[in-house]
Amino acid sequence: MTSVLHPIKHLSAAALAVFSAFALSGSPEAAARGITVALANSFTTLDPYDATDVVSRQVSKSFYEGLFAFDKDMKPQPQLAESYEASPDGLVYTIKLKQGVPFHDGSEFDAEAVKVNFERVLDKKNGLTRYTYFNFVDKVEVVNKYTVRFTLKTPMSAFIARLANGTGQMICPSAIAKEGNDGLAFRPCGTGPYLLKSFNPSTKLEVVKNPNYRIKGLPKLDSITWLPVPENQTRVNMLLTGEADYVHSLPPELYKRLTDRNDIKLFNFPSIYQRWLTINMLHKPFDDIRVRQAIAYAINKKAYAKVVFDGFARPAASVLPPEIPGAVSFDEWPYDPKKARELLKEAGYPNGFETQLWGAFNNSTVNKGLQFLQQQLRQVGIKTTPRALEAGIMVDEVDSQTDPQKAPVRLWFVTWSNSTGEPDWGLRPFFDSRAVPPALNNTSYYVNPKVDALFDQGLGEVDAEKRAAIYSDIQKILWKDVPAVPLGFDNILAGVSKHLENFRPTLDSGFDFYNAEWKE
Repeated sequence: MTSVLHPIKHLSAAALAVFSAFALSGSPEAAARGITVALANSFTTLDPYDATDVVSRQVSKSFYEGLFAFDKDMKPQPQLAESYEASPDGLVYTIKLKQGVPFHDGSEFDAEAVKVNFERVLDKKNGLTRYTYFNFVDKVEVVNKYTVRFTLKTPMSAFIARLANGTGQMICPSAIAKEGNDGLAFRPCGTGPYLLKSFNPSTKLEVVKNPNYRIKGLPKLDSITWLPVPENQTRVNMLLTGEADYVHSLPPELYKRLTDRNDIKLFNFPSIYQRWLTINMLHKPFDDIRVRQAIAYAINKKAYAKVVFDGFARPAASVLPPEIPGAVSFDEWPYDPKKARELLKEAGYPNGFETQLWGAFNNSTVNKGLQFLQQQLRQVGIKTTPRALEAGIMVDEVDSQTDPQKAPVRLWFVTWSNSTGEPDWGLRPFFDSRAVPPALNNTSYYVNPKVDALFDQGLGEVDAEKRAAIYSDIQKILWKDVPAVPLGFDNILAGVSKHLENFRPTLDSGFDFYNAEWKE
């Protein structure tokens, strides 16, 4: 999960065929210098309100801007907003907007546009996947042309961070009225620095410079071609040959081979990207905590970081990345296969059992992780059938399940990037009982009323110290209950041509290309 990919679920096969072939002309001028970006995972929609994955929201920033955006340290900064004020009780946010900002269709961005965008995502009939990300908003009101007021149902201390993560982007009201959900998945219209040239969800997204962008001198690139390239070696080869100018992410096992190249710049730093093995607690034998503990003991987290990521990852000793404020560090679950076998015997499985082991995304790294987990679990008698799921199959069999009892997922190797940089969004989507699919990502089907109550208290608490204590309690309960085994936190590994400046990865495993430029 980063996070978890979500295909364009609203489209018929006929509509998909039509829209996949769609091409919209961009700037009439020939591009002097465009770049190509190779990504490890696919993008499937250009509608930020219907994208659950980091990649889709990141490439959509070609076209869209939000009221706020994160800086390099994951701190929210005004983007289309000028400033904001919050009421003392944390229920009302009044936001002043920038003036004179043009949408791609020539209309002006204003408070009414903000209202239209948020009312769209808050209307459950639209079935947008990011509804749950903003469903704490009670109403959105136009104060005047350049001032908008959000009234929340309950206090939400992370509200501005939610606005900054790439979901609440401003779409042209005309496009919302004309295109509907299906069209917006393929035909973006925003205030951003680029315009659409062509889009095929499985193969390519091409964008060209917006000549009427609000900031003179930007963008500095004439075009960007985004390519999904899941095969690790292929991405590296593209960087080496110059076929790609930026590669995200670089495979750990190949990273060291690039360190002596003077034509490539490399990025390597800790991220807030985490990987879990979630355990479906609704089904035997996983309803028994001894079985879940056995799985935790059976996996060598240090070996996981070394074997799967060639050392470019940190073994998990917490349920949140250490970079997230309020993360609690625990003693690592020790690697103890003997203890795991004893627990399985106590639980009534002296000879182990068989089950499914699925992975989110079908790329080289995920398949390597599945092989490692299969080997580790086999040593204690748990025989697994590994399977890496393509995006469409993943949505059908995991994300879109409406009957928890029939959900086929059992052990789920999944990623999550905390796109708000605070504790709630690092935990709630996986462990709130109201976050089971299709709402969010609780594929453990974990139900703990105490944890649910603490989540609600945490969101409503405006005192920072009290809020930190609440999320500390949540983390301690999750560590004890083992609804999922935290495996590790990836390093960000990316490569870029030495000529491409200001195109860089971000802490949440996204990338920033806002000021990117080519220099010979």
